Amino acid sequence: MRHLFRENVLLLVVMLVITLSASGLALLNTQLTIPSKGTVRVIGVGIYWDSDCSNRVSSIDWGPAEPGSTKNITVYIRNEGNTAVALSLNTTNWEPLASSNYITLNWSYDGKIINPSQVIQITLTLEISSSISGIKNFNFDIIITGS
Repeated sequence: MRHLFRENVLLLVVMLVITLSASGLALLNTQLTIPSKGTVRVIGVGIYWDSDCSNRVSSIDWGPAEPGSTKNITVYIRNEGNTAVALSLNTTNWEPLASSNYITLNWSYDGKIINPSQVIQITLTLEISSSISGIKNFNFDIIITGS
């Protein structure tokens, strides 16, 4: 019985020490709040048919094209974000896939940085290889990215 009493007292003392230690540590904790503010950079471009940027480009119809021909389309690109950007051009989703071997898209963009709200004129140039054959129609997506 005495042995059980000692174990209970010892357990009680250990629990009391743990409780007091935890309470003491809680008193030693502090919280510091640091206010912050910043600007979220929005990177985006819009592509338009007109320099006033009132007629957005949703698709481009290149029309009929002959082997060895070149077609040009003028568009206007506006930086619609709040930070300066450089542009990049890519194409994807070629149909038929083989058409990407014979058709090339280039542009007149010279790599200069475009400031927020600035509008630049770009000429997109579609070049059809003279060795193209077996392709009557083609489709592809044009991706212009501001970064």
